[in-house]
Amino acid sequence: MAKKSVEVQVLDSDFSLFLRESITYEIKMESRSKSKLRSFVMICIFLALSGIIYFGYFCSEQVCALTTQKPTWTDWTLKFPIQDNLGKPLSIHSNPINSKATNPGLSYDDVLNDNFQFDMNAHDVMVFLHIQKTGGTSFGRHLVQDLDLQRPCSCHRKRKRCYCFRPNRNENWLFSRYSTGWKCGLHADWTELTSCVDSELDKNEGDSVKRRYFYITLLREPISRYLSEFRHVQRGATWRNSRHWCGGRHASEQELPPCYEGSTWQGVTLDQFAACPHNLAANRQTRMMADLALVGCYNTSYMQPAERNRVMLASAKRNLASMAFFALTEHQKVGQYVFEETFNLRFAVPFEQHNATYSSLTLSTLRPDQVQTIRKLNALDLELYYFALKLMNRRFEKLKARDPHFAERFSHLGELPGRGASEFNWDQFVEDTTLSAKNT
Repeated sequence: MAKKSVEVQVLDSDFSLFLRESITYEIKMESRSKSKLRSFVMICIFLALSGIIYFGYFCSEQVCALTTQKPTWTDWTLKFPIQDNLGKPLSIHSNPINSKATNPGLSYDDVLNDNFQFDMNAHDVMVFLHIQKTGGTSFGRHLVQDLDLQRPCSCHRKRKRCYCFRPNRNENWLFSRYSTGWKCGLHADWTELTSCVDSELDKNEGDSVKRRYFYITLLREPISRYLSEFRHVQRGATWRNSRHWCGGRHASEQELPPCYEGSTWQGVTLDQFAACPHNLAANRQTRMMADLALVGCYNTSYMQPAERNRVMLASAKRNLASMAFFALTEHQKVGQYVFEETFNLRFAVPFEQHNATYSSLTLSTLRPDQVQTIRKLNALDLELYYFALKLMNRRFEKLKARDPHFAERFSHLGELPGRGASEFNWDQFVEDTTLSAKNT
């Protein structure tokens, strides 16, 4: 993909209009006296000098740059420091390659405003970014079957699909695997979702309306997540139907060569799994949270590997901090509390914390060099996860501090007066590989 520079020019509309009218006026008035022509020329000179002074001293460098210059990533991060981005909405155009507008949704700070309310009766939509092997299947089921709603989702076992409609009309308030299906592609990432959700909902509902989007996701400890994906692939699972859409097209086979021949990679060893340089399991969470347009999508020659990694990680951190909600698989109870307090919605069941997983058992059998290789392959995800831990703790403490009934609320999560556990329940763990505590 050829590199493209980004140029933004903003001209004073009144000045532009006056200048065009003045030039026309000059042509029409050629036959008039030289004194009037001299006056007109003086006016033009005055306006030109005024424009130079304005552009040189008052107009911001980013808006009034007269030359096309692509800002470096260093300049970008200096002006918008990642560490100060807690809950701030994205302030930079997210797709400099094709300049197609995207909608990153409302930020965490927007959600915490005193007058905020997730409005089911209006046009608010929750968008679930489901990253593989993070516990998203279980969380997705909680969203469609366990929320205490005025109009609960209507679920159908055979289709494994639910209709999550607003109380007053048949319009979706939830965009997720179990409510709308994989409309933006199998396990669509941030880049795919933000450029796709709006048009898909318009298409699905036959109407174009102005919606408020609230992006949510789950992250998991990277080593455990990587091993869980390895075991899933080893059993024969694939995500070959993923779109990998970015920059207005699918990733080519040259950009994403297959790691195996045949229809699956069943029976692959861990060493083989880790040896494939194109295996998207490595740093999957960072890639799926980042705006890939900033790094040339899947064209790895767009920039040097070290720079690509820095840009992608910084973008993933920024997008995570801008999300209305995220949770960590290893902290289920905290995640449930933060969700309920953020959206003022309640779950009818407590989230379960499973401390023993197949991936943790696998980890205990690995050689030291294998562990080191996996850590190296997931270095970006490890840094993103540590960032997420700190961010989640800050959000939790902020909500806790403003809740006068925190102790009672936290100890009784999932207990709603007059409502028992959800009656509807699909077969558990279709995709997850969680072990119960009695199997440890």
